Amino acid sequence: MFHSIAAAVQLQAQQQAAYRRNTVNSERPCFQPDDLSDELPAPGYYQSSISNARFRRSASGNRMLQVMLSLDGVREADQSVADYFVLEGPRASPFAISLARRRLVQLYRACGRDPKEGEEIAAGCLLQARLQVRVEHEEWRGQRRLRVVGYRALEALDLT
Repeated sequence: MFHSIAAAVQLQAQQQAAYRRNTVNSERPCFQPDDLSDELPAPGYYQSSISNARFRRSASGNRMLQVMLSLDGVREADQSVADYFVLEGPRASPFAISLARRRLVQLYRACGRDPKEGEEIAAGCLLQARLQVRVEHEEWRGQRRLRVVGYRALEALDLT
């Protein structure tokens, strides 16, 4: 499923208007339909931007890159989704590290970068990049959530 920029802008404007109408201008704030819905956006590709990228340590002590993406055309509660790339660590298997590094190359290329052998992995070069993100649903700790499963460049748009 693909959402256009125009649809994203329209949805955002509608959400902001509803928020102002029901919270800012109301003496009695009330629940909104989005507050009561557990429905996730449909699996598929969404235009997005990278809002944050930073190195950190996982709970098990592995060094990883955390990338925060902002999805276009979805309700505000579902706009932010994270992806994690384990790069090294005492509890990471060589296979998991290899897989994370291949996925990271896919992300770099979707952002218009062309990583070279020996090039430092830099979080800052990803910030504000525009790309398409493929998400699916998963269950984690008893709750359904979005999971990033792929990336592609905006130039790869399929408008059919």
